Amino acid sequence: MSHLRNHRVVIASLFLPTTAVIGESNPPSPDPGFTGAGPLSPAPVAVPAPASPPPERPPFQHKHSRSLGGNPPLKSIVEDLKSRQSRAITPISTPGSEGSNPFSKFASLTAQTDEAVTLATGLSETPMNPIGPPRKFQTTHPDTSHVSRLQRKHPRAPSAMATAARNSSASDDGMVEVPWHTESNSHCNGGLKNAIDAVRDRLSDKMWVGTLGTKTDDFSDVLRKDVDMRMSEGWKSVPVWIPDNEFESCYDEFCHQVLWPALHYAVPDAPKTKLFYESGSFKQYQAVNQRFADVIIANYKEGDIIWVNDYHLMLLPALLRASPVTRDAPIGFFMHVAFPSSEIFRCLAVREPLLRGLLGADLVGFQTANFARHFRQTVSRILALESLPKGVQVEAQSEAEGATSGSEAVNGHGERGRFVEVGVFPMGIDVGALREKKRQPDVEYWVQLLKQRYAGMKLVVGRDKLDEIQGVRHKLEAFAHFLKKHPESQGKVVLIQVALQTTESNELAGGVSDVVARVNSQFSTLTYQPIVFLHTQDLTFSQYLALLTVADAFLVTSLREGMALRTHEFVECQEGRHRPLILSEFTGSYSYSGFRSCIAVNPWDTRGTGDAINRALSMGDEEARERWVDLHNHVVTQTAQAFVTSFLARCLRAHTEHLASQHSSSTSSSTVQHPSPLDVSRLLPRYKYSSRRLLLFDLEGTLWLRDMSRAALQAPFTGLPEGPVNVLRRLVKDARNEVWVLSGLQAKGVLDKVAEAVPGVGVVAENGCFIRTRGTRREPAEWVSMLGSFNMTWKGPCVEILNYFTERTPGAFVEEREASVVWRFWSGAKDENCPDRQWARRQAAEAQNHIFDSLGERYGLRIIPGANSFLVLPNNISRSTAVGAILHPGGPARSPAVAPRSAWLSPATNAFGGGDDLGEVGMGDEASFVLAVSSDEKLLRRLNDLEGAETCSTSGKGTDAKWRLDARESVVALEQFANASA
Repeated sequence: MSHLRNHRVVIASLFLPTTAVIGESNPPSPDPGFTGAGPLSPAPVAVPAPASPPPERPPFQHKHSRSLGGNPPLKSIVEDLKSRQSRAITPISTPGSEGSNPFSKFASLTAQTDEAVTLATGLSETPMNPIGPPRKFQTTHPDTSHVSRLQRKHPRAPSAMATAARNSSASDDGMVEVPWHTESNSHCNGGLKNAIDAVRDRLSDKMWVGTLGTKTDDFSDVLRKDVDMRMSEGWKSVPVWIPDNEFESCYDEFCHQVLWPALHYAVPDAPKTKLFYESGSFKQYQAVNQRFADVIIANYKEGDIIWVNDYHLMLLPALLRASPVTRDAPIGFFMHVAFPSSEIFRCLAVREPLLRGLLGADLVGFQTANFARHFRQTVSRILALESLPKGVQVEAQSEAEGATSGSEAVNGHGERGRFVEVGVFPMGIDVGALREKKRQPDVEYWVQLLKQRYAGMKLVVGRDKLDEIQGVRHKLEAFAHFLKKHPESQGKVVLIQVALQTTESNELAGGVSDVVARVNSQFSTLTYQPIVFLHTQDLTFSQYLALLTVADAFLVTSLREGMALRTHEFVECQEGRHRPLILSEFTGSYSYSGFRSCIAVNPWDTRGTGDAINRALSMGDEEARERWVDLHNHVVTQTAQAFVTSFLARCLRAHTEHLASQHSSSTSSSTVQHPSPLDVSRLLPRYKYSSRRLLLFDLEGTLWLRDMSRAALQAPFTGLPEGPVNVLRRLVKDARNEVWVLSGLQAKGVLDKVAEAVPGVGVVAENGCFIRTRGTRREPAEWVSMLGSFNMTWKGPCVEILNYFTERTPGAFVEEREASVVWRFWSGAKDENCPDRQWARRQAAEAQNHIFDSLGERYGLRIIPGANSFLVLPNNISRSTAVGAILHPGGPARSPAVAPRSAWLSPATNAFGGGDDLGEVGMGDEASFVLAVSSDEKLLRRLNDLEGAETCSTSGKGTDAKWRLDARESVVALEQFANASA
């Protein structure tokens, strides 16, 4: 990550990690992210005094449902009895650093009789302040689903803000002093914040861009400037000021009622939810994204890496790419939540602008390979763009259509467009920070308290939002089934559900309240209540870690989810107990092999989930430990640090590669892209007086202009035309020449005939899979495999997939070779506007994605796309590796034209030093002339590093070769070299 130290990272997320709160504040705990030297509570800011006091209105705040959908608080019989008791209750003392005891509302069956025996429901009759004290450690991504705009944060003393507002006196200059302070923003993406904090030592130069998460219309210009300055200097943050109404429409309506359901496979029924399909809030969504773009552009510095996060800002990458200021900036986008299949995403009325917005990035990242595949397929099917296993090819015209500024080209990269990489970057937690927090005394205190209160009982713990996506209702139904099926567990097993902050309507939509009431009324006794609810505002992080530590099982029943980081926290908290994890198979975490050691459940299967609860609670210690070891090994590998470093490094690398590729096409006058036509007369003197010559020629497209019609491609090979055969024979006849023919065709029945027609010529077959040595009088020529022990069983299923697409693509057919497979999806005229050809290209993109997803990673395959076909072959095999084998004196080709001191390719690349690199190959004094005539640009680029090498491209495209040559003139040009040998 050392190379990232030279770049500032601009992190765009909807909410800043730190927010500004009006009013005084008690001194909060120090935050490790604070870098300023001043106090946390700035001095009061003088603002103009109003001519007359404005009408006082209650501060805005959404109501956290404490009664699960508006029903009265659920009381147990014990609470009823408690309210009638006349004797005082003596609570257990708590550490001074902690708040109230959230577990003091209930006791276990074994609680002492002289103590108050109460039952926790988490549904306190007196509502608590929805904004709790700032935490030293933010846990996983908190809920941000609200019916209305986020509430303004209140100071710890509720009267402080009101007092500060009412009692502020006007100064002589007509200004009013308004105190304000900073607090941790409970609405920020906690997983992202923790990940960035985990690499703070290596990522010291950064800038957060986001909103404060409060109502800001009443902030004066003077106050906003002071907040801007304070946030920039102390917190490396730049606030985005958005009108309250605009933000509410964007966030509460479009993000949460349109995007959130669609991304999580919860498309509502059209008659009931007209808003989903005809939402007018997309205009506000566009406006919010534009405000983010304006702030980033205004603060952009050359060299910055721009990292855009989550579904709230899907338009932002294209807006930044459209600006001349950030046009060439590295831009990465990461989707923290799930991404659905194209059948779901296509229901969105604004699907195209959302997709084109993401394609403005250099890199688009997802939590799992499934989400990445869904995105590629969605882009291919909706935008008709070429979607490949590694990303999406965006044409220049498509980018221009996605621009909102009306510019002719979004990226200024010319007619070739851009390639947007699509990658998988699983998020993790900061294991080291969690371990440090676990060792603190207050955590141990709460562990002991919970063990005392729940002695003899087993705890099933969950932590979810109460909306329908998180599947809490399914969890409760499964728990009820478990209690009914296993009556011996009644009174001995408690489900403690920690609920992330949410709203009454979300809880009502989640359908939780009726299930809680039914289960508790069915199974409760005087001293037992099976389901306990606690809101995150009721718990400190120490108490939450203690709860994870004493849990006998952790239950996640999400119907769809990105990465369930709370399961990672549970695994690490179970380091001493090793209790099992029950995990929905629809979470992103389950898609990774390390998490397959959990007890997987289908949340829609109530009985199966209930049986899983019983299995977890009755699991033996040895099996539980073995499962925990696998989970632990994955958690400590998939860390927050690995997530940040891999994403930023990949983004920077992708941007560098894209710029290099686009630069070669945009600089039309460059001698690098358009070298001079091959001047044989300038090379002949060197050729004549060289004692050793290495000649490398492409067969197809250079020596032989193959008929690409369907009939000709499927006809048996009868031999090369006389012209290429004659010129090869004459060149091979010169003892100083070592001649090699490079081809993608198969050896058997094709290239072996070429070798017979031209004795002494070396042949590379199937793009480097096989090499036929030149042969000598002592050693006859032979075919050498470059595959080593590569598993070739992939070919069968690959051909099956291609046959499936062949049946659906007119004119397509499969060419199965010995070590590779070619699918020719188009053999007609090269008319880009032909509907049949466009259909064939879309089918080809889907076929490539299917092969790569099902076979690519498993077998180690690579796919080389072409204009009318694509090739599937083993990874680390190419013409470059074959030429590397030719150049190495100890390689399988045993070329005598290379000096003994030449280095072979690094063995780390493949069995023969493969990969797509020639390595550090040096030519000796004897081999003073190397001529390569090819359309393989990578090969030519690498051969340029050889001293004395002359490279000539026949591709007809931009090239780094030293010469260019029309393929139709190749044989004529080579005849001049043959004449010089005579």
